[in-house]
Amino acid sequence: MDSTVLIQALVSGLLFGGVFALAAVGLTLIFGVLKIINFAHGEFLMLGMYLSFWLFSTLGFDPFVSLVVTLPVFFLVGAVIQRCLIDSVLQAREEMQILLTLGLSLFLQNLALTLWTPDSRTVNVSYVTSVVKIGAAYVSMPRLAAFISAVVISLGLYLFLKTTELGRAIRAASDSREGALLVGIDVRRIYWITFGLGTACAAAAGSIITPFYFTSPYAGGIFTLTSFVVVVLGSLGNFVGALIGGLIIGVAEAMGEVFMTGSMKQVVTFVIFILVLLFRPEGLFGRRRS
Repeated sequence: MDSTVLIQALVSGLLFGGVFALAAVGLTLIFGVLKIINFAHGEFLMLGMYLSFWLFSTLGFDPFVSLVVTLPVFFLVGAVIQRCLIDSVLQAREEMQILLTLGLSLFLQNLALTLWTPDSRTVNVSYVTSVVKIGAAYVSMPRLAAFISAVVISLGLYLFLKTTELGRAIRAASDSREGALLVGIDVRRIYWITFGLGTACAAAAGSIITPFYFTSPYAGGIFTLTSFVVVVLGSLGNFVGALIGGLIIGVAEAMGEVFMTGSMKQVVTFVIFILVLLFRPEGLFGRRRS
């Protein structure tokens, strides 16, 4: 096989892996602090796509510019959902938490179907066919812009968690809820802020892929599954692991697309998932239990 094809696939995989990483960062942040897996995560990504689509269609907002609306809107949406729904099951059994987030996922998907029909929609930005050359690979401008946006948002969130007082409080609540309470941290406040941040990350990932990905009520499902695989690969609750895991899965899917046809590229992702569960269940960056 021509090495140029492999280089092209590698670069494309890394770029789309950045989007996977941003979505997974939101999921792993929520799990790391609230200890709950949000199976509605992909539906927030889908709603972020619709918000950017309508902002583009009605007001002419570029999808990347629409981030200034998407991020705060879905931070508030996530905060409200956490206070009104998620908070009630945090101390419940895991089955109840799973059922609630699965029910939320079905509700949001069917709400989108009712409001906007199953028809796929596209955002036709002026630069959709523009390409830049990176080494031996040609990369579309929308994908490159999506990768840069994902990296900037992820890096901004990482610096926020590392350098600000609120970020340190979030990390303290993640390490030990009881310890955070003992030093005077309002853990319930931290929970809704964290869920809001995780939801905003998912919606932002949706916004930045609208120039090259179909917007439909079903768009979020595959991202929920892929984000979950990325989070498990990078170790549950590990921020840096989610970033690296996203890039790995992006490259794996791109290579799968080279050697397989159609949707069969997804097989590579789930083979990796199964292998990790079998041989490294704590993830690539987790600590082995003795």
